[in-house]
Amino acid sequence: MAGETVRLVLLVGAAALASGSQGDREPVYRDCVLRCEERNCSGGALKHFRSRQPIYMSLAGWTCQDDCKYECMWVTVGLYLQEGHKVPQFHGKWPFFRFLCFQEPASAVASFLNGLASLVMLCRYRTSVPASSPMYPTCVAFAWG
Repeated sequence: MAGETVRLVLLVGAAALASGSQGDREPVYRDCVLRCEERNCSGGALKHFRSRQPIYMSLAGWTCQDDCKYECMWVTVGLYLQEGHKVPQFHGKWPFFRFLCFQEPASAVASFLNGLASLVMLCRYRTSVPASSPMYPTCVAFAWG
């Protein structure tokens, strides 16, 4: 019991010490996000944001806060480059330009192709393996998961 408590305390302590990426910690980025959210993401400003947001962005789940983080990321990157520093990561990722509603289009395409390959293989499995096989329901469940 005492060993589990020590592990839990160490885990919580390690989580507290963990900090985001360099860009996340940048005061310029944090201040920019706070100002942007105050200006654009409450009351009438939020209604204005939603009215000018393209439909595909809202369908993809982009929120006002996400938009503020994206815009402020590029403000911060610009300052880093202007001062001769390397481009920092934000939220554990390198900055990518948004294409339509995809901030990482290559990753989105790869994920789509991975899902398509899984679906094709599931169809092949279902046509070649009898449903009465002992592991059939398990394999189908894992394929959907």
